[in-house]
Amino acid sequence: MMDCAQRLVDIFGSQAEVARAFQLDRAVVNNWVKSGYVPARWAAEVERVTGGHVTAADVLCDANARKPVKVKSRSVDAFPGPAFGSDAMNKFAPAKRIQSFHPPQRTLMGPGPTEIHPRVLTTMSQPAIGYLDPVFVEMMEELKSLLRYAYQTKNPLTFPISGPGSVGMEYCFVNMVAPGDKVIVCQNGVFGGRMLENVVRCGGVPVLVEDKWGEPVDPQKLEDALKKHRDAKIVAFVHAETSTGCQSDAKLLTQLAHQHGALAIVDAVTSLGGTPVKVDEWEIDAIYSASQKCLSCTPGLSPVSFSERVVERVQQRKDKIHSWFMDMNLLLGYWGATTRTYHHTAPTNALFALHEALLLIREEGLENSWARHQRHHVALKAGLEAMGMKFLVAEKDQLPQMNAVLCPEGVAEAEVRKTLLGEFGLEIGAGLGPLAGKIWRFGLMGYSCRPDNVMLCLSALGSVLADMGLPVHVGDAEAAAHGAYAQMHARDAQRKKRAA
Repeated sequence: MMDCAQRLVDIFGSQAEVARAFQLDRAVVNNWVKSGYVPARWAAEVERVTGGHVTAADVLCDANARKPVKVKSRSVDAFPGPAFGSDAMNKFAPAKRIQSFHPPQRTLMGPGPTEIHPRVLTTMSQPAIGYLDPVFVEMMEELKSLLRYAYQTKNPLTFPISGPGSVGMEYCFVNMVAPGDKVIVCQNGVFGGRMLENVVRCGGVPVLVEDKWGEPVDPQKLEDALKKHRDAKIVAFVHAETSTGCQSDAKLLTQLAHQHGALAIVDAVTSLGGTPVKVDEWEIDAIYSASQKCLSCTPGLSPVSFSERVVERVQQRKDKIHSWFMDMNLLLGYWGATTRTYHHTAPTNALFALHEALLLIREEGLENSWARHQRHHVALKAGLEAMGMKFLVAEKDQLPQMNAVLCPEGVAEAEVRKTLLGEFGLEIGAGLGPLAGKIWRFGLMGYSCRPDNVMLCLSALGSVLADMGLPVHVGDAEAAAHGAYAQMHARDAQRKKRAA
């Protein structure tokens, strides 16, 4: 049987056209043809670009036949012969022979991380270079400009922190909150609670504004707190609460903070790239996100952006920032627009990957990315509701990229997740805190936000629930999702017709 690499050449006419279709360097495609297979990580993308003429299963089977993946280690006894190294060293060696790690193929539809676009994976595997190399410094400037586009801001201080979203959060608080500063924290889920913890650890005086999990931050409650605590320096809230799938009105909450002389810290970990985030228009002072959500990059980077007001506040502090690594004054010398000074060893290859992930969003168009997340959310929601599922969050406050659904009564929710992962290779998220055991969280973020994932999720979930005895008719959910897609397609066609 003809290998998948050659089938692609036959479909598109030449290696050059294959490279153009997949937005790759021709040398990569040439290597596919020479090796006789397409790498497994390209399986989903090949099926999408070829319209199903070459399926993901074809690519995976072909790749596995040419280069089998070994995922289980064997005991030392399975490898006769002398042990490696000296006897003195070997007593600390693992009890079994460990081989290279190759993770299984998963469909990631949980709260993160998400699947990573093949272009991003390929970019991340490029040769490492020094973090003060002129070529790397040039890439850093491009990366900052792409981040400004994603955040819709002209803030000069917009860059990725080396660390996950939690480090981005801590970076904001440790720089902006001095001991004794009063900070109003809005909590309607897990991550508002983490903001509160940061205020305490920075020596600030927290004022808590609480809302029910699954409901947005109440602007009236915030305004009442600001009137009562007129000396509050900062308001902190989560724009898109990952633990509940609920979105709050970041523009209005920021306006209220400013009306009472406070700065706003905003958590956009799950919203950036998936739903509108407009830093300049909403006049947000400090904001942070994470690379592994709607940006569909490898975990470990936290994009942040700060207004000039924040930079001025930090520079005027009389005390030292209580973290050397996250001191904004020191990082300004590394991520600023002037000559770079050494601060820490930047994760170069992860930054290559973020550059490519942001470039993909720029090529798609930010508004198109937002629309894509909304489109597939509508289809997934139609399918889930056809199975009798109810959403935790009211429709007007639902995040398209994070869908929290109440588990049906009598269903062992953990067993459902375990079966989906074991039998279908599909990961969904569990509830946290008071919602543990009560909800499932279905992520539709970045590269994971695709119609094939929506249909797989509905089909797999329907099958598992039917096997558990729930009155679910397999096929109804998929039909409802297809119907939703058809309605959206018809509306888009009519809109384009009117615009013409």
